[in-house]
Amino acid sequence: METKDYGKKKRGLKFYASIYRKILLQDLKSKMSYRADFIISTFGMILTNVSGFVTFMILFHNFPSINGWDYDHMLFLYGFSLIALTPVQCFFDNNWNLRFMVRSGDFIKYCFRPINVFFYFISEVFDVKGLGQLAFGLGTFIYAWHRIGIPVTILTIAQAVLFLITASLFMIAIMNAAAATCFWIINSGYVMVIMFRFKDFAKYPSSIFNSVFRFIFTFLIPIAFVAYYPSLVFVDPEHVPLLSYLSPLIGVLFFYLSYKFWMLGVRKYDFTGS
Repeated sequence: METKDYGKKKRGLKFYASIYRKILLQDLKSKMSYRADFIISTFGMILTNVSGFVTFMILFHNFPSINGWDYDHMLFLYGFSLIALTPVQCFFDNNWNLRFMVRSGDFIKYCFRPINVFFYFISEVFDVKGLGQLAFGLGTFIYAWHRIGIPVTILTIAQAVLFLITASLFMIAIMNAAAATCFWIINSGYVMVIMFRFKDFAKYPSSIFNSVFRFIFTFLIPIAFVAYYPSLVFVDPEHVPLLSYLSPLIGVLFFYLSYKFWMLGVRKYDFTGS
């Protein structure tokens, strides 16, 4: 049985932007009706990042540098990773619910709308508590930027925006692919949890790992692109590897492949609810 989404005429960006705005407003209204929950969850996210930061400081109290990366440069990498990880937290959080929807059979409702299935499903949930992570990450990033002495120019700011956006595509791609395994694997929750935990490695330079893990974190599970490779453009501009400059293109490629894999799962969906 095929979904009715395929074969329909392509919708433009303006159409999807308008639809997303309406869905987002409805989701925010429903969340704001429980303000205590919103405040507590946002505060909890901030505390989670603060605890991670405290652990980070304790680590550097005992080790002044890690493989040539001092405190300020590691702080820059840490802030960069928090910002880059925010989009997957805010905009793609519904991936965590995919396996339940597929198992129950409720996912079928997304297949009979005249819009893209992936867009419709993902856009239903916006995780506002991720904004607390964004605020903490921005503060850390700006502070480290100043401490390192990176020039503040139109070029560097434009580069930062570009590399932060494209770096986020790697974690989004990882979670898209992990979530889509539920179309073939019943207990796919373990895949989601394992892949999500890999994000903790994004806060450290890939150079500290041995050659096997560097290969895995670069080409198989591209965690190194979430912060390490893009950050080299700013912290070590005289020795930037080719992978750093190519990261925007590679990020788009990984996202596209994860999207195609996700949609392949939709095509294989047999609507049994099992």
